[in-house]
Amino acid sequence: MSGASLQVDERGRLRHFLTVEGLGRELLTEILDTAESFAGVTEQTVKKVPLLRGKTIVNLFFEASTRTRTTFELAAKRLSADVLNINVSASATTKGETLLDTLRNLEAMHVDMFVVRHADSGAAHFIARHVRPHVSVVNAGDGRHAHPTQALLDAFTIRRRKGRFEDLVVAIVGDILHSRVARSQIHALNTLGTGEVRVVAPRTLLPAHVDDLGVHVFHRMEDGLREADVVIMLRLQKERMRGAHLPSEHEYFRLYGLTEERLALARPDAIVMHPGPINRGIELESRVADGPRSVILEQVEHGIAVRMAIMSMTMRTTGDGTA
Repeated sequence: MSGASLQVDERGRLRHFLTVEGLGRELLTEILDTAESFAGVTEQTVKKVPLLRGKTIVNLFFEASTRTRTTFELAAKRLSADVLNINVSASATTKGETLLDTLRNLEAMHVDMFVVRHADSGAAHFIARHVRPHVSVVNAGDGRHAHPTQALLDAFTIRRRKGRFEDLVVAIVGDILHSRVARSQIHALNTLGTGEVRVVAPRTLLPAHVDDLGVHVFHRMEDGLREADVVIMLRLQKERMRGAHLPSEHEYFRLYGLTEERLALARPDAIVMHPGPINRGIELESRVADGPRSVILEQVEHGIAVRMAIMSMTMRTTGDGTA
């Protein structure tokens, strides 16, 4: 079971947030609008709202990710929730206790939400199918499958900078084949009505039937960047370069690295994005990463507001904090 059937309740409200697939434009826009209402919280003297006071959120990370876990933790605390970070590598799951046993023990402590990151595709869906009715699950990245909160914070950043999606050209560059970020970005951007979504990559880093995703495919960086409004550079995992997918870091940068010269092919007001962490000199040069068109640090900041929105919506709270 995937898509809206597991994620949305009978009233059309979020119950879990596992993937962008299957969710409609109206609901994704509601998430972005809700995030907008939270964006100003970080500028306040007291950076908290009481929406999730008395709720307990567990960050259940089976993969290390300092930035994602930290922004989820900050988001939960700014909603006044109690947060528990589970070090899975040292937990009972490595001592013979099953994942379901771990969930049941945590649920017995009256947990209200699990934020799950796992190396296996579908792990968050599995957990969502087995939690108690009052518990929500948010996918913080599962295998190659999905990273929906990253996709929504990217969309939020684009909307804040550009004000719309309808006539934009967005180019996603890099390892499309292995990227859960790219998969979620493509679904989100198409659902939100983006004018054109492009993917730019060597053939070895593109999935089979990539055209079915609703994108235009480019193999030359220069062609893919021409007249783009948004350039999203994906992180290239170095283990890919030790296999047959790529010859070397130097060769990848020569063909697909974002330089100021290549960025000049995009529109003059084009913005540069990256989900992080950046491999400088491989995916993009420092002059671009630190330049005036980079919004990479804005993405990190916006991630807190977007995750606050998703947490508050999945727990079905209204503006006054009631369920």
